Amino acid sequence: MSHRIEPVNPPTLMKPFGYSHGYQATGGRTLFLSGQIAKNAQGEVVGKGDIVAQFRQVCENLNLLVTAAGGTLTDVVKLTLYVIDVAGYKSHTKEIGGVYREYFGKHFPAMTLVGVRDLYDASDGCMIEVEGFAVLPDA
Repeated sequence: MSHRIEPVNPPTLMKPFGYSHGYQATGGRTLFLSGQIAKNAQGEVVGKGDIVAQFRQVCENLNLLVTAAGGTLTDVVKLTLYVIDVAGYKSHTKEIGGVYREYFGKHFPAMTLVGVRDLYDASDGCMIEVEGFAVLPDA
């Protein structure tokens, strides 16, 4: 059975910008994406103090993870972003959006941004963590 994913954005809800209200998936395999932070394969924080550079590393990590499972970032159906500084994130929305489009193109999964007081790796300088779900083609 092949898989199919499609956004659900009913006209009875406000028009989403940069995300989808929901995604429905049929068939395929579900991949649960653990929270990815701005650490490279050597465990080094990339972009200390730079939310845009950290977001780029997080997107790269997500891409590596989904690709390793046999999918692409267009298979991602849900992302949750946890940030320590929501105002700082919002002040770089344009740059972050540019990085997002480099990785995801015009694919906008269901998405939530949550401001948090702390992250497990915040003492290392991590400012953002992103987790999610993907629905991959059958193997």
